[in-house]
Amino acid sequence: MLEDIDIFVKSRYPLIYLVSFEEERVLTELMKLAQATKKELFIWSATQGIYSMSRNAAIKDTTNPVSALEQIIEYKDRAFFVLKDFHYYMEDPFQQYLENPVQVRRKLRDTVLALRGSFKTLFILSSVLHIPRELEKDIVIMDFPLPDYADIKAILERTLSNVEKHYNLKFDIDEVLKEKMIKACLGMTAGEVENVFAKAIVNDRQFDEKDLGLIISEKKQIIRKAGMLEYFEVHEDFSNVGGLGGLKQWLTKRAGAFSQKAREYGLPEPKGVLLLGVQGCGKSLVSKCIASLWRLPLLRFDVGNIFGKYVGESEENLRKALRVAEALSPTILWLDEVEKAFAGAGSGSSGDSGLSTRIFGSFITWLQEKTAPVFVIATANSIENLPPELLRKGRFDEIFFVDLPTEPERAAIFNIHISKRKRDVANYHIGELVSLSEGFSGAEIEQAIISSMYDAFYEQRDIQTSDISKALQETVPLSQTMREKIEYLRQWAKLRARPAT
Repeated sequence: MLEDIDIFVKSRYPLIYLVSFEEERVLTELMKLAQATKKELFIWSATQGIYSMSRNAAIKDTTNPVSALEQIIEYKDRAFFVLKDFHYYMEDPFQQYLENPVQVRRKLRDTVLALRGSFKTLFILSSVLHIPRELEKDIVIMDFPLPDYADIKAILERTLSNVEKHYNLKFDIDEVLKEKMIKACLGMTAGEVENVFAKAIVNDRQFDEKDLGLIISEKKQIIRKAGMLEYFEVHEDFSNVGGLGGLKQWLTKRAGAFSQKAREYGLPEPKGVLLLGVQGCGKSLVSKCIASLWRLPLLRFDVGNIFGKYVGESEENLRKALRVAEALSPTILWLDEVEKAFAGAGSGSSGDSGLSTRIFGSFITWLQEKTAPVFVIATANSIENLPPELLRKGRFDEIFFVDLPTEPERAAIFNIHISKRKRDVANYHIGELVSLSEGFSGAEIEQAIISSMYDAFYEQRDIQTSDISKALQETVPLSQTMREKIEYLRQWAKLRARPAT
């Protein structure tokens, strides 16, 4: 990033807009650049006015933005000037609480003209991007990146060194765990990384594999602040999934695919998977289990949340959601029932002036071109409303078809759900229940067990095989009510998708 800024500075660009939440880190980097180019660094804020970083002194009567800009124009030597929170004066329409905003905006334009071709560079540093139309041709926008792998590694080593020096605690961390810790912190600011490392050590005076869960939980706060995405705390694993052996094996083989060892081996990071199948057969459950298996944060993306009422708002919300997912990578992005999210996107008859089509187009372009390690899981219950562009090779690594469970899979599902209810499986006739549940989905089997438990609880006795059998016989499974649709789905998937079982 410093190299890019240096090029713009040497090219005499007068105004550079740096977008970042990390004021301290950005100023540290700019100080390095100022020293390397033999320039003085000045900071302006509404509370301090213009402040010299090198001389540690403030210039009087410069808290007013117009006065500050006049000082910048009049300054004769080589220098960098950083304006903090100046985005308030860049926003259209002007906010009522601002004093003389038109005058400030005009003075900023005068300053840009005065600095053009000089050895002075003006920076606007803010976490919010507002560009007025009249400044579009005079400004350079740069997103200051969050700490990368090397930055976080340096923070970790510095933290461990300080703890060892001041608290006489020594941690023996192997390189594999260190890599996991560092990658878990990607997407955080430097301050957030320092805080979470300190919290992990203070929590139990240890720094081990258990602290990975703590780091991932801290990312939940970042998601909540950003909006658009929902962070899922994962409490499931594949021991709670009956059957689907083919899908489990495929996912297990890719559990280490986000590691540095995989990069050195020459493996690309997996892009994603589309789970297509009958409702209630475990597609959403599998999505949660993948996050648990791979020890990655799970973000649920509800496409409906991005649609806004203003022109361009929906597209910006999509970009924002995808930027957050990339910033937190490696991560898992989960789109549940994707056929509903993009229904009508390819038909041109959605009645929203093509907004759904534009959103879908932006999403699949990102899906195809993304370089950040974001693994996308899309689930769908039908293919009628799925845009064909989504099924094209290259969007996902694989398309799996999740069918109704077979006899052995139903037996495993009964064992899982009976055990989860703190009952001994040996006390139940699983073979009888498997025969009665032909054509049932995993969700329907679970609901039959819950229904039978309500009956037994009402009669103040323990649940028996006959109770579950009765509940199964009273249930009309989806395989009967939607037989034609399920059969059509099976025929479509026979030559186009890989069986999950």
